[in-house]
Amino acid sequence: MKIGVNRWTMPGDWSFEQCLKAAKEAGFDSIEFNMDEDGVLGFNAQESEVRQIAETAQRIGVELSSLSTGLGWRYPLTSPDPAVREKGMAAIRKQLQIASWLGVDTILVVPGVVNEETAYDEAYERAYSALRELLPDAERLGVRIGIENVWNKFLLSPLEMRQFVDELGSPYAGVYFDAGNVLVMGYPDQWIRILGRRIYRVHVKDFKTHIGNISGFCNPLQGNVPWTKVDEALRQVGYDGYITAEVEGYPGYPELGLKHIAESLKAVFQ
Repeated sequence: MKIGVNRWTMPGDWSFEQCLKAAKEAGFDSIEFNMDEDGVLGFNAQESEVRQIAETAQRIGVELSSLSTGLGWRYPLTSPDPAVREKGMAAIRKQLQIASWLGVDTILVVPGVVNEETAYDEAYERAYSALRELLPDAERLGVRIGIENVWNKFLLSPLEMRQFVDELGSPYAGVYFDAGNVLVMGYPDQWIRILGRRIYRVHVKDFKTHIGNISGFCNPLQGNVPWTKVDEALRQVGYDGYITAEVEGYPGYPELGLKHIAESLKAVFQ
């Protein structure tokens, strides 16, 4: 397996080249960039600028593992407002396009949110309908949609996630599995074995169960994720892809934090 880091772990004012060099120096094999509304990787992204990032990565010697985004929270596919849902779908279409320019074959997608305004059954139907409509774009561009398990009160069990993906019925729809996100409601090794080869990418972070809320997230090996079991389960289902840390790191000493995160992941997965 290859170890990587999400760009969010690094200071916000670092350039793409700084991020790539820092990832290389820390010992990561790959980096995952993120799409936002604005900027080079935004709604108005231009092919030439995006391809320059890929060329820089190749020159420095760091692979690009996937393309993430937080826009699924801002524009959920499950919103009762059709305009919001359409904005969310437009974001994913652009994300697929940017990913193809970067040369990566998988994007991270938050499938929606259940809340007071959106009932669970409505969320399921809206998310399914939106993703079915997006699959032809994914297939045309050769980029897979990785549905992430997040704290969205939706797709709360591995059985339901498996069913949802299987109903989409396409090799371009799978799971972007986050081991740390599961711990508040389950066991990551069980999720991995149930989801199996549906897992296209893996995010890792640690989680302190005695805290039990968003403040419980922490860097790898600092919480209660059963890391040996996670590694064993991934190997049992044949996963040999990227393991990407999506964590805070060390805000005051970012380079040191990156090195420690890389060392932690190597200890577990390599």
